[in-house]
Amino acid sequence: MTDSTVYIVDDDESIRTSLSSLLRSVGLQVCAFETTQGFLDASREEVPSCLILDIRLRGESGLMFQQHALKLGIPVPIIFMTGHGDIAMTVAAMKAGAVDFLAKPFRCQDMLDAVASALAADAERLKKRQAEVEVREKYETLTPREREVVTYVIAGFLNKQIAGRMSVSEITVKIHRGSAMKKMAVRCVPDLVRKAQTLGLQPAIPDSKPPRQSHVSTVQTLQTNQERPFSLPRFSSGNDQTLP
Repeated sequence: MTDSTVYIVDDDESIRTSLSSLLRSVGLQVCAFETTQGFLDASREEVPSCLILDIRLRGESGLMFQQHALKLGIPVPIIFMTGHGDIAMTVAAMKAGAVDFLAKPFRCQDMLDAVASALAADAERLKKRQAEVEVREKYETLTPREREVVTYVIAGFLNKQIAGRMSVSEITVKIHRGSAMKKMAVRCVPDLVRKAQTLGLQPAIPDSKPPRQSHVSTVQTLQTNQERPFSLPRFSSGNDQTLP
């Protein structure tokens, strides 16, 4: 993951130096800061990244900054490290979304494994966000009528039923439906449902008496399908040293 960046915030210069050396030894880009404000002030690229954060800092603590980052909408995965941790502190950090909590001194490989997991999670987040952006851009090209038709299609309505609901001819529905499918770059209803779910579109509300034929089962099937697990890379420093 040479295009990934690991950020470090620790007021101990020796820790920043040793961690930076370890991470660069496995090909990672590193940016280290003495304070959380230094991290906030720095420019950050849109690449998979994570933050290694000391929980006890002068001024704003690591836990306080974690809450601050959430309010600011900074989704970077956080790996906490501390020489004074306790169970309550660990639980609080993990509940707030930390990906790991390492007590000093920690094994180099434990830190590398935690970083690999955090970077993989962030890479998946960026991938999903890019996919959402692309789907949103396609959806914005639909006309109001095409968008209305889409809500009926993903709800399982047939063309004839949609025509009755919209008070238009069935051929008009077919034209709008075909155009919407083409603009959304889908070839079947399940694909359209999948993209609609990505956008958070709400399907049209069906009648109390459901239509004879429906694609609703397709929606239910899609919701139960699991995505293939994301394969995590494993970095190795070639040794089993412990960092102070």
